[in-house]
Amino acid sequence: MSESINSMDVNAILEYLPHRHPFMLVDRVLDFTPGERLVARKNVTYNEPFFPGHFPQQPIMPGVLILEALAQASAILAFKTHGKQENCLYLFAGIDNARFKRQVVPGDTLELEVVLKKERRGIGFFEARATVDGELAASCDLMCAKREIEQ
Repeated sequence: MSESINSMDVNAILEYLPHRHPFMLVDRVLDFTPGERLVARKNVTYNEPFFPGHFPQQPIMPGVLILEALAQASAILAFKTHGKQENCLYLFAGIDNARFKRQVVPGDTLELEVVLKKERRGIGFFEARATVDGELAASCDLMCAKREIEQ
């Protein structure tokens, strides 16, 4: 499949995020507009490393990992907005108004949408939603902070 100019496959995502298996929670970016919004996908499989310990008889994706997937999508949007810098990370800085509306189980595809609401002093404020088949699974307001790292 060819990539659109505003989409990213997992190899392109790995160039922006420091996360690796098993903590990489964004499989594909479907669309983005720098400085505005990003839509991404996480395919939830039965082989996820958290399922054996998170209700083994009834596997459910932990809510905190849904929020982490949204934070990773926010970091990608921040990088696409400001450009990739080798000595820079975007860190999950805060969360407000987190709500969980639907369980996420093996076989689901999470669609992650983050919208940049404002930026102030290196901190981006995002409105975030995770849906499955158009049904809201989780929503929150996230803060993502730019930090310089020493090499």
